[in-house]
Amino acid sequence: MNELLAKVRNWYKQRPAWFIGGALLLLSIVFFAVLQNSPSDNARQSRLAAINQVKLDYGITQPLPEQVELNAEKVALGERLFRDPRLSGNDTVSCASCHNLQLGGVDGLAHSVGINGGLSAVNAPTVFNSGFNFVQFWDGRAATLEEQIDGPVNNPKEMGSNWQQVIGKLNQDKTYLTQFRHLYSVGISPGNIKDAIATFERSLITPNSRFDQFLRGNKAALSEQAQNGFVLFQSYGCASCHQGINLGGNMFEKMGLLGDYFADRGNETEADIGRFQVTRNPEHMHEFKVPSLRNVARTAPYFHDGNAQTLQQAVATMARYQLGRNLTSDEIADICAFLESLTGEYQGKSL
Repeated sequence: MNELLAKVRNWYKQRPAWFIGGALLLLSIVFFAVLQNSPSDNARQSRLAAINQVKLDYGITQPLPEQVELNAEKVALGERLFRDPRLSGNDTVSCASCHNLQLGGVDGLAHSVGINGGLSAVNAPTVFNSGFNFVQFWDGRAATLEEQIDGPVNNPKEMGSNWQQVIGKLNQDKTYLTQFRHLYSVGISPGNIKDAIATFERSLITPNSRFDQFLRGNKAALSEQAQNGFVLFQSYGCASCHQGINLGGNMFEKMGLLGDYFADRGNETEADIGRFQVTRNPEHMHEFKVPSLRNVARTAPYFHDGNAQTLQQAVATMARYQLGRNLTSDEIADICAFLESLTGEYQGKSL
């Protein structure tokens, strides 16, 4: 009994929003199931007309903050380090190589190109709003942004370096020496390098999306199509995993709840086992951190394997394998219109 209770508590911790909005989502699902099965010749128009009759659960998320309080000098130092290729073994790859801030915080590739042309095992997630994620990496193996930085620096296929080598290079830069001594009592160290980079990464928030404006009361910020997409997003169950301030990034979920995604895709790799690679718990096989949907329209390709090339393809695939639904083209278009409203601003400019 105690073991069962422990499993229930663990399940609850990973899915708090299910309890917060569960009843509302269930009512919405029933409402739209009845609506879709009605004899109407134009179900989409019926759903559009029903938007104002369904109470949306705005509590599934909240607007991103306009700013976060951080040490500005650490942010500046962290940005310089983030863009510095000397953190790689042969001075060719920086953090920004795979997390390009001009490209939505990603590189647009299914597998990033690292040192000497090596390819990463998984698709690089966006660095924007990563400070709001509950863990880092697809398999959740890093608890913090600071811990995450160890991964690419030491990975032979990514940056191919080590902290002793990195510190040796930075110690030859007088500007770095001055900056570190000013901010940290012990100067340049692995911990201080990671602290500065992580501080910069926490500054990479993208507020003021059209959806944020909508949540703050400007109902005109979302088109009728996007509002309908928001209704479908909730009523079909997308919000069960994609909720919280980041619309994701706060729980793990199995890839292929209602269909064998990997068997259908084929060519399964070690990276596909997901969280099992960290815990060796069979229950965690094919589990991944649910990605944030913030700026999702700017971060193709999608999924840990980069297998979905377009947002439309990603929505259709998720509906099929996670929700057991085959969406119509109109439904996909409406949900994509909502997802496109999640594109925010960085430093006052839309991504």
